Amino acid sequence: MPQNKIQFQHGMSLNEFIERYGTEARCEEALEQARWPHGFVCPHCGGREHSRFLADGRQYWQCATCRTQSSVCSGTLFHASKLPLTKWFQAIYLVTQNKNNISSLSLKRHLGVSYTTAWRVKHKLLEAMRRRESRRLLHGVVFADDAVLGGEHAGKPGRGSENKAPFMAAVELDEDGYPGHVRFDPIADYKAATFSAWAKSALHPKAHLVTDGCASFNAAGAEVAAHGAIIVGDHKSSELEPFRWINTVISNAKTAINGTYHHFDFDKYRHRYLAEAQYRVNRRFDLASLVGRLAHTCVRTAPCPERWLRLAETGVS
Repeated sequence: MPQNKIQFQHGMSLNEFIERYGTEARCEEALEQARWPHGFVCPHCGGREHSRFLADGRQYWQCATCRTQSSVCSGTLFHASKLPLTKWFQAIYLVTQNKNNISSLSLKRHLGVSYTTAWRVKHKLLEAMRRRESRRLLHGVVFADDAVLGGEHAGKPGRGSENKAPFMAAVELDEDGYPGHVRFDPIADYKAATFSAWAKSALHPKAHLVTDGCASFNAAGAEVAAHGAIIVGDHKSSELEPFRWINTVISNAKTAINGTYHHFDFDKYRHRYLAEAQYRVNRRFDLASLVGRLAHTCVRTAPCPERWLRLAETGVS
């Protein structure tokens, strides 16, 4: 069997990472380039004229128009962080370059920080991924199906189980029938209104949606150009060729999540863990670029205080 080119990518080696981001100065330079690729722009007034100065070993920019002082981290995901940028970039490297996900406990050991710090760093990076992916709309032919996280304990089987956290999975296929982008979205229930709201936020209006025979998908289909339902009948959807790719991406996402995160509140944090799976799948063709791309996303993500990170998910369809 030939090697899968995607799985056997070189990615970014540890030596390459150290060469690019091994010092505080190099990390700061990378963030400056990501945040202001065409030169400094004041985040307060948009002015470009400025002066620079150093304070406490950190470089600051002062706007000549409004006198606002900014660092490369102010107003971003790294805002007010006491953690060195080298630690942040190490976390970005570990999160993006591992074949599977990395837990906060493993991150703690790799970074040499407390578990609370590792958890905070991990969830801030996941939140950056979630916000970046939330705007993505799937186009063309889109296969969708509902799935669940959890359910290891005894309880009601199937949809509606009290110990399972439901989510929606969707994958767009190209003209040759191969998967492109995907979406994994938490949903509150299996009502028609919930499926309809999901379709509005996840699918392009001209998409052609293909699902199983669940009645609630009719409401989702009403939000797009076309909808086709394949009645599964006595067969499992995984046994039917049309559902091959949607079942593959669901299986891979659940394996990555359940195989890494053994103890987390599915209902409370699934939106970020699903977003991580979505972010990684949608950038699977260029593993080496993920460090720089996630850093770019982080400087365009607003600050996320820990007290906010620990709140239950919001905006679930």
